[in-house]
Amino acid sequence: MKFLAVKKSANGKTGGIPVTYGSRKSCPPSCPHYELDCYGEDFFTRMAWAKVETHGVELQQLTTFIRGLPVNQLWRDKIVGDLPGLGEKVDPKALGEIVLANRGRRGFTYTHKKSPQAIKWIRHANAWGYTINLSADDAGEADALADLAAGPVVCVVPMDTPDKTWTPAGRQIVVCPEQTRGIPCSDCQLCQRADRKVVIGFRAHGFRKHIADARARKVIPIRRA
Repeated sequence: MKFLAVKKSANGKTGGIPVTYGSRKSCPPSCPHYELDCYGEDFFTRMAWAKVETHGVELQQLTTFIRGLPVNQLWRDKIVGDLPGLGEKVDPKALGEIVLANRGRRGFTYTHKKSPQAIKWIRHANAWGYTINLSADDAGEADALADLAAGPVVCVVPMDTPDKTWTPAGRQIVVCPEQTRGIPCSDCQLCQRADRKVVIGFRAHGFRKHIADARARKVIPIRRA
């Protein structure tokens, strides 16, 4: 399985932080966005993603890249792709190598892998300082994932969701500051905080955002004045 590492992102959403891309083979078919409405299928992101298999590096080179980052450096792992391991599975050895390489740095990523085996390793990774956000596709699923206490949670929310709202169980959802105020990841850094209590909401986006929007509307967040 290969990875693509970029020392300074040119993406305005992330800001100029180091980022990586993962193999398509790591994406779990259970993800509702799989080969359908994934933002990774947007034109420019798809072009970068295609380079993973042709220009990507092996795990050892990836960990060397991570260790070469400055101490306390914020970096985004997997702009596209998921945790190492084919499909639904997590490769604990590969994930462990990334977690160790990240020591002293502030890496963060997201996952749609939700099997008991995956949750076990996600919990360990978060405890060791490599932040893995569990990705929900509506506010109700956000509550279910938060109940697992494996790590911080993000969720897709409808496009017209206000800046702050709540899940059915009363957890606060804060819409991604990049979407509301244009603050990039490099400045926001909320998704890197594994100890945060709030759920980060991402308004449906991408070239097929209406599909993601309809899915998110299955459980509309609770709105409060």
